[in-house]
Amino acid sequence: MELDMVTMAASIGVSVPVIRFLLCFVTTIPVSFLWRLVPGPLAKHLYSAFTGALLSYLSFGFSSNLHFLVPMLLGYAAMVLYRPKCGVITFFLGFGFLIGCHVYYMSGDAWKQGGIDATGALMVLTLKVISCAMNYNDGLLKEEDLREAQKKNRLIKLPSLIEYFGYCLCCGSHFAGPVYEMKDYLDWTEGNGIWAHSDKGPSPSPYVATLRALVQAAICMAMFLYLSPSHPLSWFTDPAYQEWGFWRKLSYQYMSGFTMRWKYYFIWSISEAAMIISGLGFSGWSESSPPKPKWDRAKVVDILGFELAKSSVLLPLVWNIQVSTWLRHYVYERLVKKGKKPGFFQLLATQTVSAVWHGLYPGYIIFFVQSALMIAGSRVIYQWEKAIPTNMALVKKAFAVMNFAYTLLVLNYSCVGFMVTPSLSSKVKPLIF
Repeated sequence: MELDMVTMAASIGVSVPVIRFLLCFVTTIPVSFLWRLVPGPLAKHLYSAFTGALLSYLSFGFSSNLHFLVPMLLGYAAMVLYRPKCGVITFFLGFGFLIGCHVYYMSGDAWKQGGIDATGALMVLTLKVISCAMNYNDGLLKEEDLREAQKKNRLIKLPSLIEYFGYCLCCGSHFAGPVYEMKDYLDWTEGNGIWAHSDKGPSPSPYVATLRALVQAAICMAMFLYLSPSHPLSWFTDPAYQEWGFWRKLSYQYMSGFTMRWKYYFIWSISEAAMIISGLGFSGWSESSPPKPKWDRAKVVDILGFELAKSSVLLPLVWNIQVSTWLRHYVYERLVKKGKKPGFFQLLATQTVSAVWHGLYPGYIIFFVQSALMIAGSRVIYQWEKAIPTNMALVKKAFAVMNFAYTLLVLNYSCVGFMVTPSLSSKVKPLIF
């Protein structure tokens, strides 16, 4: 088996630990399908927790599950011992442990040396643990004081430990997301809510949507393998790069970012397929006639929506969608005082949390702080566009084109720091708090 893995890894130019992770990651699809055949809620919770822990062990080793247990147990203990503040306590304890792991492992170094660690999965797990605690905290509050998302996701009763473990590790969904809510997980497992039999019929077949996600994954991997040899990140550190002219540098920055994004699109398409085939990705029925099933809960990225975004404001809505939703519900909106409107502070704080969540390399911090400025800049251009009288349609269109060009330019310029920083980890001293 090991020799086969060596051959397989060599054929696509990655290390054995990385190919082992990829194999386990793809295995989440059949594992998620088999969940559908498990009878009864208790057995389903046990299956979710066991398969998630097993895939983690096979991917990262035994220590990964010990790392995952720390935030899981801290979050559950906070819910049991001090419900009125369990959300805030879990937020700081969860992020504190994640930051410690980022500092200790510095994932970029592991990848650079051909290895892999569990901090990526720990990132997803941290968000799930925090949202569960915050929703349990919200269960104490008056309904009139809650936003719509809080009303929908709040937990009145403490989940049992096995429900909690099943939610956290469900069939390996913590590998790359998407993030989902404890309330949705419980309804899905117990056949309640939108998963209950309705007048529109039983839960829809997931197979066509799963096949669509798998075809998308294949296209994304083909695009990445085709483009990456022509646009390697190593050119950024090549002395010849400094001799290039402005337009050549600009086009290379765009193409390097465009190329790297296909790798993320591939990973997220696989995670989308796994979530759809399990049934958890189902998000309701469309209003069309006849009604069609929607799978928005599994959707992580809108590829065309991102690549052709008309404004930077739209980017968080189409990139890593479920994490962006998490940041909006559990950071951005909760920093807004009742009766007040959100401003630049809430935006900057949210992007800073996102930066720290990704890791402590300077390029990550710079990129996400800069993205707050980028979004604010797009809003200004949009305000200019709105101020143009309606009888000056050509000028309005010019401002719309300006916003599109601004988004394209600033995004692909800013993301260079995000892409290059881990690969330069041996040359750049990491920012350690």
